[in-house]
Amino acid sequence: METILSPPFSPLFNPKTSLSKPFLSLSHLPRSTKPICCSLRKQHSQIEKESFSVPKSWVSHVQQGLAALAISLALNFCPVVSADSALASELDVLNEGPPKDSYVVDDAGVLSRVTKSDLKALLSDVEKRKGFHINFITVRKLTSKADAFEYADQVLEKWYPSVEQGNDKGIVVLVTSQKEGAITGGPDFVKAVGDTVLDATVSENLPVLATEEKYNEAVFSTARRLVAAINGLPDPGGPQLKDNKRESNFKSREETDEKRGQFTLVVGGLLVIAFVVPMAQYYAYVSKK
Repeated sequence: METILSPPFSPLFNPKTSLSKPFLSLSHLPRSTKPICCSLRKQHSQIEKESFSVPKSWVSHVQQGLAALAISLALNFCPVVSADSALASELDVLNEGPPKDSYVVDDAGVLSRVTKSDLKALLSDVEKRKGFHINFITVRKLTSKADAFEYADQVLEKWYPSVEQGNDKGIVVLVTSQKEGAITGGPDFVKAVGDTVLDATVSENLPVLATEEKYNEAVFSTARRLVAAINGLPDPGGPQLKDNKRESNFKSREETDEKRGQFTLVVGGLLVIAFVVPMAQYYAYVSKK
């Protein structure tokens, strides 16, 4: 037992030896051993954080960009404000009633002062002599009704609820965004103007000139045709349709056949040269031998 538990071989079991001369203590360790491990771990953790932080920031930037793109597309393709304003304009025209000092409700803001003054002079004269009152209305866009005819009928019924009130009244509507117009009125007004002039102004004056954005001319020329019909005068006619045909870039059949013949001759000549010349050279080479 003494030999087994002798001090040289078992220093842990010898209290004197272990207290007086510890075989290994932390003070004898190199100072750089523990900090190196910690620094390596810190560097490794920092590298991992940096490697994982880059894609997160990239993904966040992409998400922000997609959100901004979605908002811009929603604002561009869903003009809620403009639709609400158009609907408010239509309702305002209905609720305000017929104009008292003029014959025009220019809600679209496309008529000049000169046109309004000329319309007032023309329409007031026919009202004094013939008793027919005609109102012109311009709006930018229709949202409550399908077309200008339904809106014109709605205005007539709203402004002149009874047949007696609207018997000699006429309503002309011009929609600037849709480039269309409509005319409606009471029984006496429709009879005085006639279906021919009504159809002609709706299909010629209002849409043709509105397409060219000549709104002042569209309104005043329509008024002239209506007043002339009421007065029993000859129809001044509508605007002359412009021939907007463009020259075609396609060639005619004769030109195509001519070009095809020239192309055939050129291709045939090249094929002959490609086959005949090598054969002639080969024949000359063989004949020399």
